[in-house]
Amino acid sequence: MKVLIVFAHPEDKSLNGSLCEVGVEELKSQGHEVRVSDLYAMKWKSDVSRSDFPAFPEDSPLRISRASKEGFLSHDLTEDVLAEQEKLLWADMVILQFPLWWFSMPAILKGWIDRVFSCGFAYGVGEHNEKHWGDRYGEGRMTGKRAMLIVTAGGWEEHYSPRGINGPIEDLLFPINHGMLFYTGFTVLQPFVAYKVDRFNDNGFEKMADELRERLRSIAISEPIPYRRQNYGDYEIPSMILRSNIDTGDADGFNLHVAV
Repeated sequence: MKVLIVFAHPEDKSLNGSLCEVGVEELKSQGHEVRVSDLYAMKWKSDVSRSDFPAFPEDSPLRISRASKEGFLSHDLTEDVLAEQEKLLWADMVILQFPLWWFSMPAILKGWIDRVFSCGFAYGVGEHNEKHWGDRYGEGRMTGKRAMLIVTAGGWEEHYSPRGINGPIEDLLFPINHGMLFYTGFTVLQPFVAYKVDRFNDNGFEKMADELRERLRSIAISEPIPYRRQNYGDYEIPSMILRSNIDTGDADGFNLHVAV
């Protein structure tokens, strides 16, 4: 497989940096091709601004979706964005690796999503009609590609459990897994999450590194999160409400959108 790792941590000598090295080495040992986008090392521009759309008319109000789509269709997006889009098209598997900061990804990684997942490329694609509301949520440009998160958290695993005060880790990561990755067509694997990372000693790191190696050995065959696809009968169109006759078991909240 061709694997793209998008890495978001400012210190390459950090635990995250060491984990990234472990991941790259393990993937290469399996025969995978690996490319890494180290966003801090690249000094990635994380904010969306008019400078991202050089060909967009200066006298027109900046509507991001319009400017993004026109720039994509005319190949007039900035070189850094085009390079990352090329990596995404190259990859069979995309891994986003980041520390959990304030219950989400670092701003630099969100900015990578904002700029690289441009309209016409990652969203705003496909026909809209009474039976098909665009190519999204299980369809789209990234169909056939796999994706996974590697996340580190300072809190305990219990803190991120169903009754934990931080809320279930599945809920915290849902906007990324479902709203960014599955939305654009990726087949999304269960995340790899390391907890209590601020308290690790060498033995703790080696145990976690071994667990990551074991996970990466199965990325090509691991069962994905069974999110419901938008255009395959589970949702009313165009309201996008889950049909009342769909058996959801005891699920509620975000779990409604995972098939039982």
